[in-house]
Amino acid sequence: MNKWMEILLGLIFLNGAIFVWWMNFWSFGDAALSFFKGGLVWLVILVGAIFIMLGISDLKD
Repeated sequence: MNKWMEILLGLIFLNGAIFVWWMNFWSFGDAALSFFKGGLVWLVILVGAIFIMLGISDLKD
């Protein structure tokens, strides 16, 4: 796909999602915020697990 078409399509999707969140159609903004909060918790858990695995790997050396 053309790189300009990819950028344009990405901007359309991004602006569409921001518009839906801003206008809060059918409480999509609340659901998106809840999903984001849950995702942040999982991200912190995964980063912590990665640091523990890296630490254990360094102990072997």
